[in-house]
Amino acid sequence: MTIKAQTLEDIEESNRATNRLKCCKDTIKVVEENVKAEVKKVDESKPKTVEKSSSYKEESNFLSDLKEHERKGLNELKAKLEEAILGNNLFKKESEKSSQKGEEKKKQAAEEKEKDQAVKDSEECEKAVKGGEEEESKSEGDSKETTQEGEEEKKADVDTEEKGVEGVKTQGEEEKKSDKKSVEVDIDISIWGVPLLPSKGAEGTDVVLLKFLRAREFKVNEAFEMLKKTLQWRKDFKMEKILDEDLGADLASAAYMSGFDREGHPICYNIFGILQNEEIYQKTFGTEEKRGQFLRWRFQLMERGIQKLDFKAGGVNSLLQINDLKNAPGPFKKELRVATKQAVGLLQDNYPEFVARNIFINVPFWYYAFHALLSPFLTQRTKSKFVVAHPSKVSETLLKYIPIEEIPIQYGGFKRDNDFEFSTEDGVASELVIKAGSTETIEILVPEVGTTFIWDLTVLGWEVSYKEEFVPTDEGSYTVIVQKGKKMGSHEAPIRNTFCNNEPGKIVLTVENASSKKKKVLYRYKAKKCSSF
Repeated sequence: MTIKAQTLEDIEESNRATNRLKCCKDTIKVVEENVKAEVKKVDESKPKTVEKSSSYKEESNFLSDLKEHERKGLNELKAKLEEAILGNNLFKKESEKSSQKGEEKKKQAAEEKEKDQAVKDSEECEKAVKGGEEEESKSEGDSKETTQEGEEEKKADVDTEEKGVEGVKTQGEEEKKSDKKSVEVDIDISIWGVPLLPSKGAEGTDVVLLKFLRAREFKVNEAFEMLKKTLQWRKDFKMEKILDEDLGADLASAAYMSGFDREGHPICYNIFGILQNEEIYQKTFGTEEKRGQFLRWRFQLMERGIQKLDFKAGGVNSLLQINDLKNAPGPFKKELRVATKQAVGLLQDNYPEFVARNIFINVPFWYYAFHALLSPFLTQRTKSKFVVAHPSKVSETLLKYIPIEEIPIQYGGFKRDNDFEFSTEDGVASELVIKAGSTETIEILVPEVGTTFIWDLTVLGWEVSYKEEFVPTDEGSYTVIVQKGKKMGSHEAPIRNTFCNNEPGKIVLTVENASSKKKKVLYRYKAKKCSSF
């Protein structure tokens, strides 16, 4: 019977496991189909040329542009903040902290006393079991004495407790009196370099307060509590000193600030693929202490980005985030998952409305499934800031928000590390659209002998034929092949080339588009004197 019962239980458990597996497979299949459908919709509906617009638009910080309930909420928050600062009620008092510590010590003392009493009772019980009648009688006498002693001890403990409580009360009262006598109101409280006392009339105060209000949908009390918690967190975390700290260079290539988008937002790049390196991964997340160091390093980077903002009503008050998920460890890495969740939580709680847009590039499939599960828990405001691009659309997606001159070369742009040839003073790149099945040429005149021309060129999506030539003005001279014609695959990097002429003429760049879709070419060039002349 036992064997049969076990067999039936095993069969039932196996059936349940099979059903769960089937359910999971069905769920994954549904997610896959939904993702493919969405990707198909995007591909079919996307414009043939790159648009420089988006669904999300940052709200204005000008008072004249605010709605009536928004202006009212801002004024209410300013009044509450003014009262809290002048009343010295913005931060937790030291007396409150010491009172909490006193209660914790008292609780620990009571627990230890209970343990000691349990040990004594156990010892007395053992003596009673081992002893005979004489011992019992002796024990009775001893127990009476013990009872009397116990009562005296309890009485003494009660007296001590009462004195302790009175002492704590007295100490607390004295601290309160001391606080009242020596209250020094700090009217210079600030955050990110912006004074918070509204009556000071600092230009950035409204901008900062509007961030907290928008993060809490203009619910004044919630925004005020959020601000208080942020200020307390910054104080406890010693954020005012974080910019001066040396937190190591191990993660310098994992996240960094570089360049500006079309609207002037500083750009922060987060390169998750670096964490595939096991040595770097363990150095970053191997222990709780290391994860704490990682968080501090990430907040330091955020603070450096904020240093680039101006906190003016018509100024740039947020960052653009680029998240590169190429070769990124999946969500199955527990330490990374825990640290990321903690970092995201703290950034959301303490840096409200500091991200204008979150762009995810080189997105693997697991991201879509993961995002599909998280989507119901995200607000529409948060989701409107998300932009997702799979590997074949990275350059095209980034170009909607960032000038080609500011996009790093690894993402199809013209920006190179330590570039001594081009600078921001050299102007913006030119654009050329090539229709399907046609050929276009870019001609750069070189009238002066001994001139070096340098050029950058890229084609969105490539899949074209490309060649470079120098054609002399003198018809008797020979054409010079700078780069012979070749077919360019979809993953080609932007081209940079140079040519120094010995006679007048022109550089001709030829792009042949044999595909059925029109292509966009972006290019720039500059001239300088040849070093040999």
